[in-house]
Amino acid sequence: MYGFRMTMADANVKKAKAGWFDILSFSYLYSPNNSTNIVNPSIFNGYQLGLVINFGSILTKAPAIKLAKEEKKFAEAEFAEYQLTIEAQVKQRYYLYVQYMAVVRLRGQSILDMEASLKDTRYRYEKGEATLAEYNTASTGLADQINAKITAEGNLLIAKSSLEEILGKKLEEIN
Repeated sequence: MYGFRMTMADANVKKAKAGWFDILSFSYLYSPNNSTNIVNPSIFNGYQLGLVINFGSILTKAPAIKLAKEEKKFAEAEFAEYQLTIEAQVKQRYYLYVQYMAVVRLRGQSILDMEASLKDTRYRYEKGEATLAEYNTASTGLADQINAKITAEGNLLIAKSSLEEILGKKLEEIN
């Protein structure tokens, strides 16, 4: 869309510059030598040329060109702002994606730790060295870590989808 606006602005500048020819108007009239016209008799016979200069157009042409150039500058500035906005959004979505990747890794490590802790607590519980409350706490902790990892993976997929949406292609396709 911004590319089309810039193309239109370029075309308007060219059109305004070419508009200098609108100031002049050429005309001609042909009156044959052998015709007689009783209603509008003409003294001049043959070809007659005329040139008309429109002074109002002279006065308005320079501001029109300046306006077209300013519109072009505006379109270019608008496009530059759009590019900065897109760049900021891509960075923001990428940082969020990287953040959730780290959270998923951290949750995965926490699950491994909790599984080891649960295994140890189960072994101690079976030997009678740990209470049922300790075993339940370790079991609940593992379930909480698994739930947190599932949530983090969902957030990672949402962040990935959001990043791919603004990039217009899959992350796997980007080198």
